[in-house]
Amino acid sequence: MKELFKYTELILYKTYADLKAETERTYLGFLWWIFEPIMYMSVFYVFFGILLGHRTDDYVPFLLIGLTSWQWLKSCLSHGAETIRGATGLMQQVHLPKVVFPIILVLTDTVKFLFILTLLLVFLWLYGYGIGIAYLALPLVLIVQMLFVLAFTFFLAAIIPFVPDLRFVVENILLGLFFMSGVMINSDIVPEAYKSYYYLNPIVNIIESYRDILMHNIWPNNMALLIISVISIICIWLGAKLIAKFEYIYPKIMI
Repeated sequence: MKELFKYTELILYKTYADLKAETERTYLGFLWWIFEPIMYMSVFYVFFGILLGHRTDDYVPFLLIGLTSWQWLKSCLSHGAETIRGATGLMQQVHLPKVVFPIILVLTDTVKFLFILTLLLVFLWLYGYGIGIAYLALPLVLIVQMLFVLAFTFFLAAIIPFVPDLRFVVENILLGLFFMSGVMINSDIVPEAYKSYYYLNPIVNIIESYRDILMHNIWPNNMALLIISVISIICIWLGAKLIAKFEYIYPKIMI
């Protein structure tokens, strides 16, 4: 990992270049980063908030916070799984630590997420949710989710080149996790007998941490965030080691 610091400038430049190239591929440019998730969220709100009758006063912000956090996770894992496999051409031209590729992807999707988060915060303020002392914990939750995202992106990026069809399994797993991560439901409706298992899902704790801060102005569960952080850091290290182990194998299997 020490060698990685030598490539910091390259990582930041490539992140910028990828973002710039993405905005130039569409007529709306970077505005598409905003319109796409807004349309996505609108569909879920119409279906779950109106058609299924979830019409409580706080359901709109409740749903939007969950969807915003989830989209960051889903985007990084879906796109990140393909990063090493998709960099075949570049790997044939120059040697780079392969862990660079998932890092660039995560940074790229994180920048787009921050645009959406900013819009969400403005919406919440206009909706009547003020800024409280608990906002001081928001950067902490963002860092915890970033660590969690990096950990799983590393593992997926390391494995997918050997089993490309696994990406379809990943999409289905993400779909299942979507319905089990509290994006659309409150933990109050989970039966007590299953609630302890429900909270074993790190995504549940992360999403609830955002809601605690942004909706209820209370400090999130520090112990849960600490456990997620420690496990994520360990997994990041293991994932980076796994990618490094196959450093010179990837270019050969993807010729």
